[in-house]
Amino acid sequence: MALIKLTAAERRKISIFFTCLILAVITWLFFSLSGKYEYEVKTVVNFKNLPVNKAFNPLQSDTVTLTVQGTGWQLLFTRLRLYPRDVKVDLTGLSKRNYVTFTDQMRAINEAYSSEQKIVSVNPDTLYFDFSTRKVKKVPVRLVSKLSFVKQYGQSGKIELKPDSVTVTGPAEALHNISYWETDSFVRENISNTVTDKIALHKASAPNITIFPPLTEVKIPVEQFTEKQLYLPIRVVNNTQYYNVKLIPERVKVTFMVSLSDFENAVEDDFEAVVDLSIWKNYGANMLPIKIVKRKSFARIRAVEPSQVRFIIKK
Repeated sequence: MALIKLTAAERRKISIFFTCLILAVITWLFFSLSGKYEYEVKTVVNFKNLPVNKAFNPLQSDTVTLTVQGTGWQLLFTRLRLYPRDVKVDLTGLSKRNYVTFTDQMRAINEAYSSEQKIVSVNPDTLYFDFSTRKVKKVPVRLVSKLSFVKQYGQSGKIELKPDSVTVTGPAEALHNISYWETDSFVRENISNTVTDKIALHKASAPNITIFPPLTEVKIPVEQFTEKQLYLPIRVVNNTQYYNVKLIPERVKVTFMVSLSDFENAVEDDFEAVVDLSIWKNYGANMLPIKIVKRKSFARIRAVEPSQVRFIIKK
């Protein structure tokens, strides 16, 4: 196929033409995107100035659609979250009625955002609320934790929480299902000393529930552990026919880790080893596995020798 041969002057004219075309498009795009446009975004509603003496339930979703007036550039980059992430609604008006409107609060809402953006309307414009009697309930605090210790160290006593309970306030029907309140996740690694720290309580998922106090102090006693061994008598359970059972051997060696402060206090009475005779009666087993059904608090069993025993049923 023959190629069109252009002179240097013709190539220069074509180059100037395309350069002008590109500049014209860029100029048009710049002025177009600088203009004002309206676009819609969905966002979450957050409440402020909650009623003190009323418990309430929103009767609609906590998500609303905002009609926002902004530049074309903002419209172009909407998916990059260059718009409000939430909208705050003042509930002061609920002291006189069971609804609030965005129209009444539009000026205050717009003050929270950039002057280059303006919220024109909200759908729905009116939020309705259902009121109920506000109740108070005291529930225990539950620590949510993930702990790891340095080798030979471990938790040596009960975890202390101060306070160990909180006051929850809200609608009676919501409080009925609350039996405890969790903390935020408490994560510690390579622990070798007693831990004392403050931790926030988990925030209420509903805006009409409040907790007090919002913090608790946690204390986790930590000590170095050492190994100890005891020989325990083995007790037979589920001997419903009252057979005369002889175990071979009759005692079991238990190896466990115990804190240094509890080493001398860890005695036989703190542990109990049993075998279940129903395993023989129901399944014909000729050996019975040993179970440790009682142990000293925070002792960690490392080995049970033997793990099974032979037995003789005397008639």
